[in-house]
Amino acid sequence: MSTTADRVTHTLRAATPQDREFLLALYGTTRDDLSLLPLDEEQRDALVRMQFHAQDMHYRQTNPNADVDVIEVDGRLVGRLYVDRRPGDIRIIDISLLPEDRDAGLGSALIRAVQAEAAASGRTVSLHVAVGNRAADLYVRLGFRVMSDVGVYRLMEWRAR
Repeated sequence: MSTTADRVTHTLRAATPQDREFLLALYGTTRDDLSLLPLDEEQRDALVRMQFHAQDMHYRQTNPNADVDVIEVDGRLVGRLYVDRRPGDIRIIDISLLPEDRDAGLGSALIRAVQAEAAASGRTVSLHVAVGNRAADLYVRLGFRVMSDVGVYRLMEWRAR
C-alpha cells in the first residue's frame, strides 16, 4: 500500500526474513535508555539483539494474525508498523521510525490511515504507550484517550465521532 503524508510518499509492505537486520537496527534506535547502563558497544549490541528477539517473539505469539510491515520512503527502509485487526478493535502493536524520519508527519499519517480504516469498519483503535514516551503527546493530539494504566504502560484508545 502506498500513500502520501505531508508530501512524503511511503509504502507499507510485509516484512520478510531479509528485513530482520534492519528491524533489529531500528529497534536499537528506540532504546535510548540503554545509554544509562555501563555497557561497552559489544554488550549493548548483545542486549539489543536479545531484547529485540524477545519482543518479536512476544508480539508474534500474542498477535498471531497481525500484519508486520516495514515502511519505505523512496525505496529506503524507514520504519515498522505492526497492526492486529481484531473484530471490534484495530490494535497498533508497534510503530517505529528511524530517528532521521521522525517529526516529519509520517507517523501521524500512518496513524490517521489506521483511524480511517477503523472509522469505516466501526472499530476502535487501541495501543499501549510507555509512560514518559514522547509519542503519547502525538496520540493525544490525534484523539486518543488514556483508558487505563498497565504497569509502565498506558492503554490508549481512539473512537470515531
